[in-house]
Amino acid sequence: MALLDGKTILVTGVLTDHSIAFHVARLAQQEGAQVILTSFGRQLRLTQAIAKRLPAPAPVVELDVTDDAHLAALADTVREHTDRLDGVVHSIGFAPQSVLGGNFLAGQWAEVATALQVSAFSLKSLAVAAQPLLSGGGSVVGLTFDASVAWPVYDWMGVAKAAFESTSRYLARDLGPHGIRVNLVAAGPVKTTAAKSIPGFEAVEGGWDERAPLGWDVSDPEPTARAVAALLSDWFPATTGEIVHVDGGVHAMGM
Repeated sequence: MALLDGKTILVTGVLTDHSIAFHVARLAQQEGAQVILTSFGRQLRLTQAIAKRLPAPAPVVELDVTDDAHLAALADTVREHTDRLDGVVHSIGFAPQSVLGGNFLAGQWAEVATALQVSAFSLKSLAVAAQPLLSGGGSVVGLTFDASVAWPVYDWMGVAKAAFESTSRYLARDLGPHGIRVNLVAAGPVKTTAAKSIPGFEAVEGGWDERAPLGWDVSDPEPTARAVAALLSDWFPATTGEIVHVDGGVHAMGM
């Protein structure tokens, strides 16, 4: 039996076939899951086009995680395709350029607030919106970039990721009694659209392979996708509030 046989998974954040979310969706299908994607606005048609590159057809439902009406309608929208969800993948993040790339001290609240809402608060928003469909329990998995340290150029996105990681722990506390697990995967740098949007991010990814005991390929999202799939499966039934590092081991090394 495949790892995710019979499960239905909602995957956010598929923009290109280079995105980690795309490879999560692909692997989930290969492991037996039905996959539903989300997108919104001008990105919706792009996601619909990219969905055709998956092994099997995947419907795309509209969801802007900052839009209360979209969130309130999510359960009914997804019910047009399935009567339940077994897992939800959060792969959403955004910060204005003005609070990235060495602009930490110059950051203004309006731009920081956007980063926090889209990149951190949205985990709570998505989990609560999907909860009616997770009536039999399930797994919420988010993608992060280790927020325990300060990275070059990451600036207020790093702060947003710290809030994101804290949010996952409180969700684990409050959703656990409903049988819903909440875990994160802290991925090493992967050449995605999100990474390219951060000015100077090559300062972070440069030399990662040399520092990683297991090595690291910035062009390979597969290891991260496999970790997400594992956490979506039934093989971690008593694990919640956890952050699984998939970075070749860099997080455990000193200078």
